[in-house]
Amino acid sequence: MKLIPGQLTLAQLADIAAGRAALQLDDWAPVDQSAALVAAAAAGDAPVYGVNTGFGKLASTRIAKDQLAQLQLNLIRSHSVGVGAPMSPEVVRLMLATKAGSLARGFSGVRRAVITALLDAFNAGFIPYVPAQGSVGASGDLAPLAHLTLALMGEGEALVAGQRVPARDELARLGLQPLTLAAKEGLALINGTQASTALALHALLRFEGLFATALASGAMTLDAARGSDGPFDARIHAVRGQPGQMEVAGVYRELLAGSAIRASHREGDERVQDPYCLRCQPQVMGACLDQARHAAAVLVREANAVTDNPLVFDDVMISGGNFHAEPVAFAADNLALAIAEVGAIAERRIAMLIDPGISRLPPFLTADAGLHSGFMIAHVTAAALASENKSLAHPASVDSLPTSANQEDHVSMATFAGRRLHAMLDNTAHIIAIEMLAAAQGIDFLRPLQSSAPVEALHTRLRADCASSPADHYLAPDIERAAALVQAGVLQPPHAPRFNG
Repeated sequence: MKLIPGQLTLAQLADIAAGRAALQLDDWAPVDQSAALVAAAAAGDAPVYGVNTGFGKLASTRIAKDQLAQLQLNLIRSHSVGVGAPMSPEVVRLMLATKAGSLARGFSGVRRAVITALLDAFNAGFIPYVPAQGSVGASGDLAPLAHLTLALMGEGEALVAGQRVPARDELARLGLQPLTLAAKEGLALINGTQASTALALHALLRFEGLFATALASGAMTLDAARGSDGPFDARIHAVRGQPGQMEVAGVYRELLAGSAIRASHREGDERVQDPYCLRCQPQVMGACLDQARHAAAVLVREANAVTDNPLVFDDVMISGGNFHAEPVAFAADNLALAIAEVGAIAERRIAMLIDPGISRLPPFLTADAGLHSGFMIAHVTAAALASENKSLAHPASVDSLPTSANQEDHVSMATFAGRRLHAMLDNTAHIIAIEMLAAAQGIDFLRPLQSSAPVEALHTRLRADCASSPADHYLAPDIERAAALVQAGVLQPPHAPRFNG
């Protein structure tokens, strides 16, 4: 893949995260021009932040010319203070690629060698060990990016098959040379929002398939409960005009078209309206789709952005605050709301299915309730996960703790905002898996009636891994198998909405 700085697309970022791409940069002119300006500043006598001064609260401290390289090395060592579990290879790949793309735009003043080291590491499959905790998303994702840089320098650690190994050994095994830093280069590498952006982007990419699968599970549940497809009529949604809602309603119409189950109760059904968890699916899921697409636009912009400090423009270096990750924090918080709501309405559909007074199916979806408990406690699990998501959906962006002796007195918490999305996605995937199992069981009780062709295809695929449950059995393995199918995206509808529009 040719890396065109500032022009990465969501599809390309997905390939980068999955390791399906090799990156190549052809245009080095902007890099060389800005690097020359930084070299001149380092050779001069005027104070320039991050080039010949200390950092943060120590910005007024001048550094001697013969100590500038040591200054950058010390910066990386001192800032490699992260804790916790390592970031996933997908997130680290995104960090390497987006940092290379940002620096290659030519506003950061680094040499070719720095960007080449990032690209060579990415292309060789080198995965730095980057602890996930320790950034407040303000002066850039300092600790995570410092760990990434330290590994490129051969002083940190790398991940190989999930195990921590000395980075120098892994670099040597891959035929890569440790990176040596010049003036400003350490600062350019650790200033920036690449860690928080990578975390949120990876969550967005995961959410896209999960969202589509939730549309399928909702359609299957509607037919299992013998609900009405009237609320999906295009005219209803056109007069409101919300784009996500209109598109999602169309997906439901396509999923349910031709269902014999629907035809069986079109006449003589005494019910007037379905519960909101069925009837309002386009309104809820459509709003989630719109939020996800807004987050996608913000995060793709950020993945292409220049976010270090100071920045090099023609013949001047200007200090600013592009490293503050507030846009990422807001995007991640909006994604958290959408992820929580997808799980919340699915949990309500499970509750509806096991209640015979609403679903008109056997109690708890078992033929001999009392002797058998059926899906009673599987729903409790879904409720527990939905409740966890409510707490995790609390906006991270409204929190702030001053750091660096009050020099960095307002922070975004974007790194946590992105990191917590992955736990929420795991929770929601299990909720959708439980719903799929419950809805499939409901359809089993309606046999010999058939649902629509798309729903029957999903039912058949699910049943290939998870057998029907007319009597109590060990259900947890079925939930895990169904969740694996949900996570793999194999239960999506034929024409699923995409987050990039």
